[in-house]
Amino acid sequence: MAEKKDKQVDFEQSLNELEALVERLEGGDLSLEESLKAFESGVALTRQCRDALTQAEQKIQKLSGNGEDTELSPFEEDEDGESN
Repeated sequence: MAEKKDKQVDFEQSLNELEALVERLEGGDLSLEESLKAFESGVALTRQCRDALTQAEQKIQKLSGNGEDTELSPFEEDEDGESN
């Protein structure tokens, strides 16, 4: 059970770090080099968060589906880049 809590903390921590990076970037006070580093970190954090959310969604599908016969599929994104 501690592992699940660690993953949740990791997701929350990654999300908080991502929000802080966005605020720094929006502030416009970073040099180009700092902005690029922050952007690169933001991309990595976004991927971590997306992976965690995908795993959670797949687990929910499996738990609410028809047992082991449930086929898991990736999210489909609409034109705005939002998952359906």
